[in-house]
Amino acid sequence: MSAPAQVSAGHAVSHPASHETDGTTRRRVLELVASRGPVTAGALATVLGLTAPAVRRHLGLLEEDGKITVHEATPSGTPRRGRPARRYVVTSGGQSELAGGYQEIARQVLRFLKETGGSAAVAGFAKERFDAVARSYAPHLTAADAEGRAAQLVQLLSADGYAASVRPVPAPLTGPTAGVVAPAVQLCQGHCPVQHVAEEFPELCEQEARAFSELLGSHVQRLATIAGGAHACTTNIPVTASAHQGTGGPKTFPATTPTEGK
Repeated sequence: MSAPAQVSAGHAVSHPASHETDGTTRRRVLELVASRGPVTAGALATVLGLTAPAVRRHLGLLEEDGKITVHEATPSGTPRRGRPARRYVVTSGGQSELAGGYQEIARQVLRFLKETGGSAAVAGFAKERFDAVARSYAPHLTAADAEGRAAQLVQLLSADGYAASVRPVPAPLTGPTAGVVAPAVQLCQGHCPVQHVAEEFPELCEQEARAFSELLGSHVQRLATIAGGAHACTTNIPVTASAHQGTGGPKTFPATTPTEGK
């Protein structure tokens, strides 16, 4: 996994960015768009302690550089009056900037592994990698239920550069279940340090989802991935008691140091 992210999801930055260089502030804006997107300039300004016009300037430059784009949401419910606020998400180019320059080397290694050992060798590597990650994460997931463990998992993922957050499943605005919050949460990863590798080798995404299920003690469903073209990797996690049926709770892993396997 890549170096730890500078901004963890779900935590506001307490100090203003006024004394930072433009480049440093712009990097923080990009990281926040990754972790909180779709997000408005106003929301970013509150977190960063800057004015909305100052944040819009950084957003405009990032958009010109192809690092972020305006999220086109599907209209639902009663239309609101006035012009809606622009909400930004990170593009593939922005993901590449956050990831650094090691992905091409990783792709070459996995291509060689596939050529010499076949697809089974790639799948075996992906499984071993996420088994090691799960062993290092498991001692830190101590909550009694899947929702609590998901919140703890988000902190570990964010520390490893995945710009993660956990969000309630939005309640429908119309229909028979309007206003009813689903008994589930969604784990969102706004950045993928191995995006371009996973585009070619989806085994990485598959094994990550398996590891999440074992760590949380719950069946999970991967709804979208950055490698598949979405602005975030989204995993649906049931949080009702029935979610644990058939899983026996979270899998037990031997204790290791927190950085093993990354």
